[in-house]
Amino acid sequence: MLAVVPLSASTPDEDNVVPLMERVADWQLAHPKAKETPDGWVNGALYTGIMALARDSASPRFHNAMMKMADANQWQLAARPYHADDHVVGQTYLDLYLQHREPRMLAPTQQRCDFILAHPKDDNLNFDEKLNPDRLDRWSWCDALFMAPPTWARLAKATGNPAYLEFAVRNWWVTSEYLYDKEDHLYRRDSSLFGKNERNGRRIFWSRGNGWVMAGLVRMLELLPADHPARARFEQQYREMAVAVLACQQEDGFWRSSLLDPASYKMQETSGTGFYCYAFAWGLNHGLLDRARFEPAVRRAWAALASCVTAEGKLTHVQPIGFTPVTFDPESTEPFGVGAFLLAGSEVRRLGR
Repeated sequence: MLAVVPLSASTPDEDNVVPLMERVADWQLAHPKAKETPDGWVNGALYTGIMALARDSASPRFHNAMMKMADANQWQLAARPYHADDHVVGQTYLDLYLQHREPRMLAPTQQRCDFILAHPKDDNLNFDEKLNPDRLDRWSWCDALFMAPPTWARLAKATGNPAYLEFAVRNWWVTSEYLYDKEDHLYRRDSSLFGKNERNGRRIFWSRGNGWVMAGLVRMLELLPADHPARARFEQQYREMAVAVLACQQEDGFWRSSLLDPASYKMQETSGTGFYCYAFAWGLNHGLLDRARFEPAVRRAWAALASCVTAEGKLTHVQPIGFTPVTFDPESTEPFGVGAFLLAGSEVRRLGR
């Protein structure tokens, strides 16, 4: 049974947003996904949202849950040295380090990134495994832009060493040049979708994939200095994508799993919607988006997301793990979808402040 929690006409605040975030986070922490490692990307994306909630909640239980997780992982990134998915947990480690400044929280992530700087890979982003067996050692799929660059940017902040930020910036634009469509202002998920179209003839642009990118843009912009030479370029891409994504929002507040062919995928979908709600609300809170144009979209999106939370706190309508638009069980949930929901709530509650 869904517990619909509508967004009121007034500015949302912690009286209605934070309790809902807490309920969703509590449910997810009590129902970990079987067979997903605690240092992998599925959970790593969740942790970014738990950390956002920990800043907003009066209860220490969310911060304590992240400390317990990190201690159990011995503050280690996941196993694959170059794989972006195995870096995302580092965002939480580094956010905790920036609070506590204990060297054990920093050292493993810094050692991994130092290894990569000393042993860089080439720029071959072709996603065909036969032609490019090492394709996953580069940021060759758009999801990677959420997983890895914000970890590197946080490491730069934690250490004061700009080399980590410059690595993230340089490689972001390598991926962008390859996957970003300069006409539609959206990202293809990877090169396997080049030249492929939806049933309506439009290019295939996966909602959650572009959601990963927009959330990654936000998490880079949070840490890019105002006078950084690449700042204007990041802001330009953020604004371009925001306009393109806004045009794809449906009347019910959701984005469908296919941005340009929603009629072929009519199911409501909360992971992409969560990331867009987060990215738009952050842009409003930081003066990057026009309030009259984008705030109604954020309000519709949050109301849509809230309508997919059950009385127990389960977030439904999350497209399962994948890389293209698909249909799926509407009762589906995933930890990364909860992460997107919590990130969205953390910015929605600040609207108008």
